Amino acid sequence: MTTGPVTAGSPGTGSPPPADRPIDLRAQRSRVGERIIKGFLAGSALLSIVITIGIAVALFAPLVEFFGNVSLGEFLTGTTWTAGFGAKDSWTDKEWGVLPLVLGTLSTTVIALLVAVPLGLGAAIYLSEYANTRVRRIIKPILEILAGVPTVVYGVFALTIVTPILSDVFGAQIFNNLSPGIVMGFMIVPTVASLSEDAMSAVPRSLREGSYALGANRMKTTLRVVFPAALSGIVAAIVLGISRAVGETMIVAIAAGNQPQFTFDPLVGAQTMTGFIAQVASGDAPQGSPVYYSLFAVGALLFVLTLVINMISISLVRKYRQAY
Repeated sequence: MTTGPVTAGSPGTGSPPPADRPIDLRAQRSRVGERIIKGFLAGSALLSIVITIGIAVALFAPLVEFFGNVSLGEFLTGTTWTAGFGAKDSWTDKEWGVLPLVLGTLSTTVIALLVAVPLGLGAAIYLSEYANTRVRRIIKPILEILAGVPTVVYGVFALTIVTPILSDVFGAQIFNNLSPGIVMGFMIVPTVASLSEDAMSAVPRSLREGSYALGANRMKTTLRVVFPAALSGIVAAIVLGISRAVGETMIVAIAAGNQPQFTFDPLVGAQTMTGFIAQVASGDAPQGSPVYYSLFAVGALLFVLTLVINMISISLVRKYRQAY
């Protein structure tokens, strides 16, 4: 059996390909594009870390000045907050207990969650399990429009519409925690509903069909199969709603009032941490005054509180994701 001569570049000879073979420029451009995208994404992640560190650094010097005059124990355990009263340049004639602000923040947040979680999850269950495609395409965008309404509009609505109703029915004061808490709950509903619906829609169809094959109806399938399988996403949606409620400013600044009170009664006025920050940042406190430094102390506490909430949410999401 005869064979032809072996030439350079033939298969099996180990020699390099001919010099005139065309170079795949498309593959090279693809690799360059991937490197650019990877660098952009890494830069975005790094930028978020740098911003967080920058916030911590910006808070450090004012915190040193504030806690050089106010003890940490008094700040965290005191039940009277009078930073905005008395002489602007005096440390001694004021009470620096931040618990009234913390209690006001937690009160409005709890009320908001009592409104947002049932309504949000109910809307998510309907859109994911009961509504047909046409209804879902109509209702979901309308629901998400609520998330784009400016919060100052919600604040005016709480003060002029909801508060008079609560005053007539429950005897609430003009400024109270119940009104902004309820309206804040409606503001959070789109966040909880949209993210929860996305998590439930991501559950494989085979799980639902297996439940139906075992004789379960739609409600049992939703509550015992779909809901547990999507629990990590639902928990993340609720915690995101909590973070938004804790950081909300305009609704509570307009409808809750600016009188810090250590009370558990939602029908009376109070002040939240964000409400105090908005009040001080509006120009009432001269730079370098005690109340000016208290702005950074309250901001740092709010920063830590939000960070703790996010850490808890991450641990819960991981826990339920592993469980299901």
